[in-house]
Amino acid sequence: MKHPTLDKLHALKLTGTAAALADQSATPDITDLSFEERLGLLVDREMTERDNRRMSSQLRRAKLLHTAILQDIDYRNSRGLDKGLVQSLAGYQWVKEHLNVLITGPTGVGKTWLAYALAHKACRECYTAQYVSLTRLMRELTIAKGYGQYAKLLTSLAKVDVLTLDDWRLMKLSAENRQDLLDVLEDRHGRAPPSPLANYPSRNGMT
Repeated sequence: MKHPTLDKLHALKLTGTAAALADQSATPDITDLSFEERLGLLVDREMTERDNRRMSSQLRRAKLLHTAILQDIDYRNSRGLDKGLVQSLAGYQWVKEHLNVLITGPTGVGKTWLAYALAHKACRECYTAQYVSLTRLMRELTIAKGYGQYAKLLTSLAKVDVLTLDDWRLMKLSAENRQDLLDVLEDRHGRAPPSPLANYPSRNGMT
């Protein structure tokens, strides 16, 4: 019954369970475990595989250009980073409270990298995330208007838990651009946790 059972598990899309069952079948002393212990191992494997698939899917949708991990931050570099503040942001209470994060600082201090790291951690914490430069966002909104998809795009952006908006000063916003940006922010307010991370260069230290 081994092969029909594996086929049924795959048909049910329980690939983790199927893989774990195959592994158990190849383990000589697996019979030393009780039925409940073996079942627990099957369930654990299925949950792990589903979590991994979910996170991979979340990261693809996030469109992060680089992999950045908060644990890799070097606080010895004199960039004005507050370790306690970064660790607090890593708890994502600000997402639950519908707060925004503004990252400022001179060019080259790692503002975008920190935004990537927060978005990456958000995916690991079961939040949805999406990265986009402000220039590209304005272009996409303009195109969406031309195709009658403006409202649909706003709805899509509103559903993202952590929206990372990068490179605010690489373009001069027109009156229409400013209204579009306001529409994005207003449409997110009170719906999905509105958490756009703004990468905003200035002469101040990073905060």
